[in-house]
Amino acid sequence: MESMFLPFLLIIIASIFQGSFGLGMKYMAPLKWESWWLIHVTIAMIILPITWAFLVIPDLGMVLSISFSDPTMQSVVYMAMFFGFLWGIGGILFGVSVPYIGLSLTMGIVMGLAGSIGALIPLLQMENATTSPQFPYIITGLAISILGVAITAKAGIDKDKLTSQTSGKKSNIVKGILIAVSCGILSALLNVGFVKAAPIAKLAEEMGVIDRNASLAAWVVVLIGAFVMNAGYAIFLLFKNKSWSSFKTQGSSKSYRWAILASVFWFGALGIYGQGAALIGPIGGVIGWPMLLGLSLIISNFWAYRAGEWSGAKKPFNLLLVGLIILIGSSIVLGYSNSVI
Repeated sequence: MESMFLPFLLIIIASIFQGSFGLGMKYMAPLKWESWWLIHVTIAMIILPITWAFLVIPDLGMVLSISFSDPTMQSVVYMAMFFGFLWGIGGILFGVSVPYIGLSLTMGIVMGLAGSIGALIPLLQMENATTSPQFPYIITGLAISILGVAITAKAGIDKDKLTSQTSGKKSNIVKGILIAVSCGILSALLNVGFVKAAPIAKLAEEMGVIDRNASLAAWVVVLIGAFVMNAGYAIFLLFKNKSWSSFKTQGSSKSYRWAILASVFWFGALGIYGQGAALIGPIGGVIGWPMLLGLSLIISNFWAYRAGEWSGAKKPFNLLLVGLIILIGSSIVLGYSNSVI
């Protein structure tokens, strides 16, 4: 029991970080979006991962050098970075989808697909996955998680209707849903990339690094691809909008602080999740990922409630509570699946 406690505690902590990351995005002004985003992704996807990994993996340079130069490892490295790059496209599509169908429906579709597909792809690639005694519990947990996300999304849609905040264009709802579905599929690939990068973490272990810290080497590689996509898009907008001067906007120190804090939350979530998944074992990325996204949805809605976003929407809020309770139930089922032998 004690051996199970720490990994799931780490995933819960990671969920708190993940669910709190969005707070920083409320304080972008007076910086332009692209300026704030470039600062954020540089810290979250390059500086923090490399710094943290370097502190706990003394031979990080050697691990990366071998990974990039060894012909047997190169396919792993480039595939992991490619999945990170595709995830970056998904993040951009998220912002495109919201004006068509609203934030709540977009979030529901994306979280549901990202959580389920991000767990199913690694699961089905495991040897004898479908005959494993854990398989029924994992599938049940994923199904419950999708139900919880769907109910949570419905509550958000109902709230938007009551408060007249829905910004979706009904004539384009099909287009918005298709974009959100594409976003959800691509967003799942961040976890797929992390699982694919397992040989890099294994290499770090062989150099004497404990398993949970070795997982950070995998994130360093995956997030290189993610950074290329996100930073590239931000730089494109900086040129397109001629907004480079935004970095020097007066009174922007608060925006800079929140960009840094959001970066700590964002990579803190991934780094701690990776440690928890590593401690769980071979199926850590399968059961840990949907738990991370499901529990982070609870945290993000907690902050929304504190901000008064659910005031005047009693019935939708009660429905939200049902969805969140179901998400907690799915996490319990997924957690229990790891104890099945």
